[in-house]
Amino acid sequence: MITALIQARIGSTRLPRKILLDLEGKTVLARVIERVKASKHIDEVIIATTINKEDLTIVALCAGLGIRVFCGSENDVLDRFYQAARLFNIDHIVRVTSDCPLVDPKIIDKVISLHLSEQSDYTTNTLKETYPDGQDVEIFTFEALKKAWLQATLASEREHLTSYIRKNPEIFKHKNLENKENLHKKRWTLDEPEDFEFIKTIYEGLYYQNPLFGMNEILELVNANPAIEKINHHITRNEGYLKSLRKDKVLDLPK
Repeated sequence: MITALIQARIGSTRLPRKILLDLEGKTVLARVIERVKASKHIDEVIIATTINKEDLTIVALCAGLGIRVFCGSENDVLDRFYQAARLFNIDHIVRVTSDCPLVDPKIIDKVISLHLSEQSDYTTNTLKETYPDGQDVEIFTFEALKKAWLQATLASEREHLTSYIRKNPEIFKHKNLENKENLHKKRWTLDEPEDFEFIKTIYEGLYYQNPLFGMNEILELVNANPAIEKINHHITRNEGYLKSLRKDKVLDLPK
């Protein structure tokens, strides 16, 4: 069984309640869900949120969309995903975050196909970043997730779901999908107000021609209108993870 667990929560210091912002009549989270559901290989989409009271908003939103939800730890994202995958009996977990409303279903399918054909423990398109930020896709086996859950002890490894798996290629078999053209400097994710302005501009320009427009259509639009990319080009990629590493510490986890 291949299931997508979309990581989502209301709390965001840089752009509060960002997943509830409106993109052409639907919330950002609903847009991410519909794009992930368009994957040909994913059997089900489930939201992995937190037990915080404010995230009951996500539970209510997903109930209206017919999407199942798991509520777990806010900071120990590794535990949240492990408990969700264990509860729902998932063999292969596709991880997409809720700040990627431009994620291309075709790229999701390419990562999944590579993972299955290579029988890897962990497959992504981010070990070597050649896709735009916001097209990030990861898939890993339940056994790899369980091993990471049992062995990861650093705060950064618990907060950033696949950090332990990525740092230990001698334990886990890795595969990476690379794009023919290196587009890693392009920023299509949602963390700051400027990011939302950029993404909203993309939706306004492409949604009504094709609601599931992909990476190539976005490239055509921004290449024809270079000013669009200037909206948010100054923001650093992976800023949250880099901040986490600066504050890292070993946790005293229950045995």
